[in-house]
This record gives sequence, C-alpha cells and structure tokens, in this order.
Amino acid sequence: MVLMRLNSSPSAPSIQSRCSPWLTPLAYALGYWLLPAYFRLRVTGQENLPRSGAVILSPTHRSRWDALLVPYAAGRFATGRDIHFMVTVDEVKGLQGWFIRRLGGFAVNPRQPAIASLRHGLEVLQNREMLVIFPEGGIFKDGQVHPLKPGLARLALQAETNQPDLNVQIVPIYLSYSQAAPTWGCEATVQIGQPLQVADYSQQQPVKQAAKQLTHDLSYALNELAESPLAFAAL
Repeated sequence: MVLMRLNSSPSAPSIQSRCSPWLTPLAYALGYWLLPAYFRLRVTGQENLPRSGAVILSPTHRSRWDALLVPYAAGRFATGRDIHFMVTVDEVKGLQGWFIRRLGGFAVNPRQPAIASLRHGLEVLQNREMLVIFPEGGIFKDGQVHPLKPGLARLALQAETNQPDLNVQIVPIYLSYSQAAPTWGCEATVQIGQPLQVADYSQQQPVKQAAKQLTHDLSYALNELAESPLAFAAL
C-alpha cells in the first residue's frame, strides 16, 4: 500500500496548507451570515464533533457548496477549530484555488496520490488538527452514498500506527440538498454522525483487512445518516 511507504521518500517535494490569519476569519464571518440567507439550512449532530485531537471529517460530496457548508457546520464557530481540506487537483486552479490554498486546502490526485500530499495529510493529523477528506472521491448529485475510496482509512490507520496515542477519530457527515444543482432558497441539510475510533481498527492484522473494515463501517454510518428523515431522497 502507498501509505505504508510514506516515510521512505525524503526527497519528495513538500506540501503545506495554511489558514490565512486575515482571510480565514473573514471567510467564516461571511459564511456565517450568507449561507443561512442563501439556503434553508439545517445542521444536526454538532454534539458529535470532537473539540480537540486528530479528526478526519468525512462528508459525502454533492456540490461545490459542500466546501462552505462543512466549515460552517464544523469549523471555528462550531468547535473553535480551523479545518484543513484534502481536495482534488482540479479544485485548486484559478481564483478558487487561490482561496482554497489560503483556507487550509491542499491538492491530491485521487487516481495517483502523490507521496507529498499523503505525507502532509499525516502531518495534519499528527499535529492533532482537523482534516476534511471527501471519501467518495468526487461529486455525485444523485443523493446516493457511492463506494468509498480506501485512501481515507489507510491514511487514518497509518497516522494511528505511527503515533499510537493519537486517537484519530473519523466523523461521518451526510450532506443533502433539495435540488441536484443547489440554487437560492433550496433546502440544505448537514447531518453529523458519531465518530469512529481508529484505534479500534489499528490493532487488526493485516492492515489491508483493517482498512477494508474501517471503510465498510464508515460507509454504513453514512448510509444510516442518508436514511434519516432529515435527508433528502435520492434525486
């Protein structure tokens, strides 16, 4: 597995993500006022968000709006914490990319993940910060929970293995909209589930089986949220 070799490539170019000290509070303030005005917005389960420690937020991906709704529901106004994002290379291009890179985002190619991107994801977790990874690997507008990529589980297990007292937690988040292409006035729901404890899986051998089980359990948790009465039906 790629993640088992992360520490063996010292020559790989470094990647950093940072939260701009002036742009980040401005973005949160704008989002706090604008998102509830744009959407009929509901957020549930914020009591499940860890206030400290290494956390992976694992949302479904339905729209470009997701990258704004997740910080609104789980970021500094909800938990007092800023968020780092692992996003696709297409999302860090142009003006959008300029903002994303200054709001904690860094790029990864889901088809061929670079060692530097994965290593930086590990660094974020080992610094006991909050990292967002969209586990489906792309945007799906049909409302279904699609098969999850195994990379999230592997990254979490690698972080926990490298630092056994890290206590990485994975928080499932189900995002849904009343329209396939969300517009002004549509309903948007953010449902936050109970976190999975990666330490419960890191003792399993082999690692491949542990990653498979963790991915399965995360998928199950997302599907349970999808079946909630608060979720919008598949479009």
